[in-house]
Amino acid sequence: MTGPAELARHWQYEELPGVDLLRARYVRKTFVRHTHEHYVIAAVADGVEVFHHRGSDVYVGAGSLALVNPDTSHTGRAGVPEGWRYGAVYPLPDLVAGIAAETTGIRGTPGFVSAVLDDPYAAGLVHQVLRAADEGNALAADTLLRVAVTRLLRLNGGPMPRREVRTAGARIAVRARAVLEDRMAEPPTLEQLAADLGTSPFALLRAFRDAYGMPPHAWLTDARVRRARRLLDAGTTPAQAAVTVGFTDQPHLNRHFTRIVGVPPGAYQRERKNVQDPRWRLTVPSEA
Repeated sequence: MTGPAELARHWQYEELPGVDLLRARYVRKTFVRHTHEHYVIAAVADGVEVFHHRGSDVYVGAGSLALVNPDTSHTGRAGVPEGWRYGAVYPLPDLVAGIAAETTGIRGTPGFVSAVLDDPYAAGLVHQVLRAADEGNALAADTLLRVAVTRLLRLNGGPMPRREVRTAGARIAVRARAVLEDRMAEPPTLEQLAADLGTSPFALLRAFRDAYGMPPHAWLTDARVRRARRLLDAGTTPAQAAVTVGFTDQPHLNRHFTRIVGVPPGAYQRERKNVQDPRWRLTVPSEA
């Protein structure tokens, strides 16, 4: 007997600028450690997702939300044999900051305090944002998104702590990141990078992991996928994007892109053209 099929759709709706949208059902899928430039607001409809976040595993069941701040490393996998089905919105920091300034008393950059919130009402709002985007209802999609973000910030929001670069190790990590960003297509070895920064490989490894939640090679893969996404959004072919960001070929990009984004780069590029798929209609509350 075969289990449920894995499906995912990652797209944008032009009337919701600065927001990525996702519907997915995963069973065997495992997300490697990665980060997002956006906030993650993911509402589980069925099953359980578990993800590693700030040193421990957290579980998200039906009616609950996974909430991850930008540039925060995390993973993702099924928490039960049948996997999980969910819908997610990924708003950019400027959008969330604008909503927070208008509707909350949060000072500074807003962020989510807890990575999991049990709130079926807010979860239903997320699903309704996706449905409104599918239906081309711009007024509803924008309204529901703002209501959902406001509710989540009021229930589970606060100012994000500033990342102070005080220690020598933290300063080295920042410099190492800048080198990797600049030399993404032809990065140095760990030994070369450490020597250039005047430290040892293991000291650099510890400092980088402490600052960014992952070792330099994992961060570089994540950064390459981020840049590849921007290239694909601009119309670059997956094969050219792979070479541009430093992957050896398109299959190399395909493998890492799917492990981080959840869909292959070709499907990602096609789906963000707002191709509707009736399989992704979610049952959601009738009122928001």
